[in-house]
Amino acid sequence: MSTQTEIRTGLFIGGEERQTAERLTIVDPAKPGVVVGEAASASPQDVEDAVVAAKAAYPAWSAMRATERAAMMAEAIAGIADERDTDAAVLSQENGKIRFEGFIDALVFEIRWNLALMLADEVDQGKTLPVVPGHIPVTTEVAYQSIGPVTIIVPFNWPIAILGASLPHALLAGNTAIVKPPPSAPLATTRVVQRVAEKLPPGVLNVVTGRDENMSALIQNADIAKVCFTGSVNGGKRMMEMASKSLTRVTLELGGNDAAVFLEDAVIDDTHLDRLFAAVYDTTGQICMNAKRVYVHRSRMDELVAGLEERLNKVVLGHGLDEGTTMGPLHQPAQKAFVEEIIQEAKDAGADVREYGELPGGDLAGGNFLRPAIVVDPDPSLRVVTQEQFGPVIPIIPFDTEEEAVAAANDTWAGLCGSVWTADPAAAQRVGSQLVCGYVWVNDHGATRLDLRAPFGGMKQSGFGREQGIEGIRAFQDTRSIATIDPEALAAMAH
Repeated sequence: MSTQTEIRTGLFIGGEERQTAERLTIVDPAKPGVVVGEAASASPQDVEDAVVAAKAAYPAWSAMRATERAAMMAEAIAGIADERDTDAAVLSQENGKIRFEGFIDALVFEIRWNLALMLADEVDQGKTLPVVPGHIPVTTEVAYQSIGPVTIIVPFNWPIAILGASLPHALLAGNTAIVKPPPSAPLATTRVVQRVAEKLPPGVLNVVTGRDENMSALIQNADIAKVCFTGSVNGGKRMMEMASKSLTRVTLELGGNDAAVFLEDAVIDDTHLDRLFAAVYDTTGQICMNAKRVYVHRSRMDELVAGLEERLNKVVLGHGLDEGTTMGPLHQPAQKAFVEEIIQEAKDAGADVREYGELPGGDLAGGNFLRPAIVVDPDPSLRVVTQEQFGPVIPIIPFDTEEEAVAAANDTWAGLCGSVWTADPAAAQRVGSQLVCGYVWVNDHGATRLDLRAPFGGMKQSGFGREQGIEGIRAFQDTRSIATIDPEALAAMAH
């Protein structure tokens, strides 16, 4: 195996970096056999130590006011951008995506962190329930309390940005945290989190990388109050099953099969086509909230297909660090095999499958590259429609009536996001409010266009719980009610 710039990361537990005898070898998905770097591989004991450290740091951290924690968190994030170019390059090499996306990934973490801090004044705001005549004569103070050490598990595709949707909210709410970066792409995330953790009190923020089989204590240790997991549907079910043994609570942000619905009056110009193209093909299609199915009014079908084709003809497949590359490889060989399989299934069924671009050769031959594709008007029972592709392929399906479009959009296991494309604000609200999902865009779609202040999360098998916003902070808290007998009200009842 040849090596480029070797990056090494450790664990970060209780304020100290820790190396391990066993290591994870991280390979470049674009270049077969090229090692990007090595990450520490935690033993079950290392994981237990991280839980102990988070538990030990919890009383002092949770005892502070939210505004005090926010001040320390603001200091901890300061200067995080200084190494962002390197973070982006590392992420590009281990994940496969283009360097610019790696840069955005790390930038979004900082933006989400700072947006969470803007909510500091709201965090400790409870409410008073006054005495009601004829009811129990009490005045009750309802306050919010933190819950304890929490585990945050992020996936390979946008690991740093996704961490920003929950980590700052968990910490601001008064909890301590253990972050588990993805085992196949842990390097950039570990680098970023460690730089923040070093500036917080020891044990408040810990990072553990390694093999999943050594990580069960991150979920099942009785001292872990909650697990926040972003990943696949099957992964979410496994988390929930494991968490049930210890009654650890879970927030699950799982896969999506997002529908983009183009009504008859949709504006299909360069601006909107660029948005749709990004919504489908960003990160080589590997984003949970990418558009996965496009429904378009039959009268606009040809126009939409032609607009996407024009953009697909310009795609340059290549290494994420190479100038001019617009699309990198898929992250894992298994994912490439799955996407190839569902494209072949569509071809075998006689669907109109169109592929674009050229596979790279040289030292990139054999990388996890796939030519981006569209499938025009496929049978809706094909897997390219029913399953989350998580790759550079999209079905484009015509409809005749709005009711038909809404029914088709909702006819899926998923409920993460959706979008409505129309020139009519009333139609946007009408259709958008009928989509069974957690977040709807109008004339737009995709992760880069998400309002990072709004609660975000799925319905159906896309998971449950919400991240971001004050709702995302409350998800890491419980209420505490303190009821005091009101002597005057009690006396009045006695008469």
